[in-house]
Amino acid sequence: MKTGIKIALSIALLSSLSFGGEQFAMSDADRAMYAEMLENNPADIMVENGNELLQKFCGGDAGLAAFLNVSEDELPAYIAGFPRYLEDFKQVVGVDQVLQGLMHKNGHKPFELKSSNMFDMSTYVKTLANGEKSNIDVNANQHMKDAYALGKLTFEQKRGGRGLACLSCHAPAVIGGVLRTQPLPDLSNKGVAVAATWPAYRMTKSSLRTLQRRFQGCMKNALLKVIPLGSPEMVALEVYLTDEAKGTEIAVPGIKR
Repeated sequence: MKTGIKIALSIALLSSLSFGGEQFAMSDADRAMYAEMLENNPADIMVENGNELLQKFCGGDAGLAAFLNVSEDELPAYIAGFPRYLEDFKQVVGVDQVLQGLMHKNGHKPFELKSSNMFDMSTYVKTLANGEKSNIDVNANQHMKDAYALGKLTFEQKRGGRGLACLSCHAPAVIGGVLRTQPLPDLSNKGVAVAATWPAYRMTKSSLRTLQRRFQGCMKNALLKVIPLGSPEMVALEVYLTDEAKGTEIAVPGIKR
């Protein structure tokens, strides 16, 4: 991983582990472990597996670039613009759905979006954009405008018996408050910018997870009906949060609690 990316991850991580000079469920030993994992991210071996899977089922970087009709040199900046509308799919899609399409085109049974192999492969593809700034364009076409609007609605809409929404924990009025011993982050803050650091290795799950999978975890914890991975609403939610992180340098895989 590039030194600059490691520094960016360190700043974002340490910021997320403290608030007001206090610690939240984080001992000095835990902090030391997190710092070590920034240098030796457990997800690195999973990313390498993703590279091997891309080679085997999709023709590697070159095969992916050809499928997306861009050159290999253009691929990093192009990946930094996902989710995006692709005419071949007739919808706004994430990187993982592109990989499913490419696997199918190559005569392979696509990995399920929730599978660890898909997490590994899509994360590897995302790492190609490391160092690039997130450049999603929600005004590129009507499809993206609609996806952004749906994502914003999904983020703000109260659901379930508790009447909660994503916004309930991330509205300006509650940012910095503490929930389950952790400070609530501003998801649009460029020092946090969640969409630029996912997929990430989750310490509490001991596994690599995508941003959409993290959304599902939040929904489950809030007793909301979980939205399926890859659904229009879930992709739209990723569009909305990615737009919040626009202009932030991509640093994948992140390390998350």
